Amino acid sequence: MKRDNVRAAFQILNTLGPYIFLWFLAAEATKFSIFLLPPVVLLLVLFSLRCFSLMHDCGHYSLFESKKVNRVVGFILGLVNAIPQYWWSRDHAFHHKTNGDWERYRSIGDFLSTIEFAQLSPFDQKLYGILRHPWMIFPGGFFYLAFKPRLILIDETFRFIAHAVSCWRKNSAMTRSEIIRTYKPQNWTTAGEFWDVLLNNVCVISSWILLCRWLGTGFFLGTYSVVLMLSAAIFICVFFVQHNFEGAYAHKTEGWDYLQGAIEGSSYLDIPEILKWFTADISYHSIHHLSEKIPNYNLRACHQRNHHLLTQTKTIRIRDMLACSKLILWDSEDDRLVSIQTFYRQQSRSSF
Repeated sequence: MKRDNVRAAFQILNTLGPYIFLWFLAAEATKFSIFLLPPVVLLLVLFSLRCFSLMHDCGHYSLFESKKVNRVVGFILGLVNAIPQYWWSRDHAFHHKTNGDWERYRSIGDFLSTIEFAQLSPFDQKLYGILRHPWMIFPGGFFYLAFKPRLILIDETFRFIAHAVSCWRKNSAMTRSEIIRTYKPQNWTTAGEFWDVLLNNVCVISSWILLCRWLGTGFFLGTYSVVLMLSAAIFICVFFVQHNFEGAYAHKTEGWDYLQGAIEGSSYLDIPEILKWFTADISYHSIHHLSEKIPNYNLRACHQRNHHLLTQTKTIRIRDMLACSKLILWDSEDDRLVSIQTFYRQQSRSSF
């Protein structure tokens, strides 16, 4: 768990530096030929992915020694992918506290149990499957990064205005501080999260306006949208298969075990070395869940040193990802993940 400030700083430089340069290169490449743009966009996607991975480390306060430096650097990295880092990291911390406890945390897709799914109408069951189809990671990922942080701020603003009006109607002498103190936000839990969301929105929207003026609205928004959509889709896919796989630990709250959730509820993702670099070794996921304070640059060594103790950790390869994407229901009776097709087969058997 020992952190190295020099190594962490080098990681930030070799990630943000190329990312900024690639935007300049993309703008110059289009002056010669539009066909020069795709390889630059591919690199932008990969470096955007690495920015998200390092932001994730900052959220665990594991990249730098200083908590304050992690917060500041994490905020900057969050701007790259338009996501408020501190707000995101609080939700992610809950995932770590409950990994494998499917009664409290239903993974990235907010999945239903088989009991809840059975109570849906045939139309809603079909809609559930469509909304969680593998192809939905593209529009879903783009919405999560580009729109959700903006929408939650707008939503919370209207909620607060409604709360203030209600307070003044009940008591016209009520002060502004009293109104703020009595308000219970729906989209965040602390003042720190609010300021993170607000500052992120101010910085992100301002940067969009400036970059549209500098690079051209059509070019910037078109390129940026593709980069954001693809990088979000890849990271969602990586996160998904590291927790949703055949035989994954998917227990009820009663009897749930944190260590078992880390080892059997998280996989090792066997991907090419270059992708391990761009995802900051998050593929060594069981080690990461055993202790989120381990910096990304120590995960591989820690995994290899303790490999003999991780025999229950599932290895997932790229070819296994499509099969994993079908596991979108939690069988709470058998404590396992199943596909909709498996659920229907079980229903058919039980009807005879």
